[in-house]
Amino acid sequence: MANNIERPLDLLNQSKGKEILVQLKNDKQLVGTLLAFDIHINIVLANTRELENGEIKKHIGLAFLRGDTIIYISPSQV
Repeated sequence: MANNIERPLDLLNQSKGKEILVQLKNDKQLVGTLLAFDIHINIVLANTRELENGEIKKHIGLAFLRGDTIIYISPSQV
């Protein structure tokens, strides 16, 4: 497979230390640096910012996100 990704968590592992975009179920989008995650896709982000219409709305800083609130995670385009 591409980039040595065989399982979903392999992609998250390769994204550690990199900026990611997270879409939440409440229609919020967050972008931040992935510090850690577990098998439930609970994630810890540093330098977290909330986006609205592609622009930074609020600086949050360090954040813990529960996996069951996440719709998708993608490399950041911001």
